[in-house]
Amino acid sequence: MDKEQKQNDEELYQSYLSESEQDYEKGYKMPGYRQKPLIKAGRNHALRTNIMISLAVILLIVPVFTLSSYLYYAIGGKANHLIDITTKTIYVTEPNMSLEEMELEEDIGFFSMNLYFDVFKRIGKEDYKAGDYTVSFALDKPNFPKRNMRLDRPLPTIGGMETDLLYHPDGPYGTTADSDWNILNHLPDGTVGEIYLSLNLMKPEELEKQLGDKVEVRWVAVNTGLEEKSLDDVGFPVAPIGYPLQVDSTTWSPFNGRDKSNEAVFLDILKFLAKDEKTAEKISRAKYLGLKERLPYIEKHGINIYGAVVTGPTPELRKMKGNNSIRVMKVGEVKLWNWQ
Repeated sequence: MDKEQKQNDEELYQSYLSESEQDYEKGYKMPGYRQKPLIKAGRNHALRTNIMISLAVILLIVPVFTLSSYLYYAIGGKANHLIDITTKTIYVTEPNMSLEEMELEEDIGFFSMNLYFDVFKRIGKEDYKAGDYTVSFALDKPNFPKRNMRLDRPLPTIGGMETDLLYHPDGPYGTTADSDWNILNHLPDGTVGEIYLSLNLMKPEELEKQLGDKVEVRWVAVNTGLEEKSLDDVGFPVAPIGYPLQVDSTTWSPFNGRDKSNEAVFLDILKFLAKDEKTAEKISRAKYLGLKERLPYIEKHGINIYGAVVTGPTPELRKMKGNNSIRVMKVGEVKLWNWQ
């Protein structure tokens, strides 16, 4: 009896189960044309969910990276260090060039920094905008600067010679370069000019004494023992390095004369740049600075100059033609009279 009852119960259970399946199929089974929109809606919902999760992750990463970049450059002092390298490189590698630190802008991105600044030349008694620079850094590695120069006679950027305006007396081009006295003679008297003088070796104060006070010596090129060597000896064209001879009244300038002479500041800058010479070379127009070789030479032999950038009234500049210390003269920029 128990066995028969158990069998009846099993049959009854299967009957209920079959009826339930049939009822479910009748009540819940959806036609194909209604299934597709639901599947599409499900996919869209999943996609939106993934997008929102990704955005949340990105929004979390962005402030973390931004803060990390700020800490690296600003708090860690890296920005000031790179600015120092950039500005000081220009002062000692670009003849008669200066800049205004207060107008220097910096833009910090994701582990990158861009510097924007203008450069100026003193022609006569006024500073004229010579162009603008953009220097980009990835961490502390600079790219080649973008220069937008406004000069009538800019220094070359590429070529076998780093400059076609200053020549060492024993250098490979010192005896073949021609002077621009004819150009200077044809300039109007009511102008002021900038000229580049290639000299016999002398002390800076000796040059100032020879030229007098009717012109101004703006920048001098220092003899470092490499300028006289040929391209084959060094392997790279050797760019002039030097410093402003006049004290810069701008308080932030490294050559403001407050604590040290310009000569002492120049040596300090070379020591500073020698610690990060590859960065300085990338920022300058030079392919090779050779500071680790040039600095000991200067410390041993003292500062002797072979070139200078001079500015003043055009009639006064013409009078230098009879100076036996001047081997080559090249005309730089010329402006209307401003000599007060």
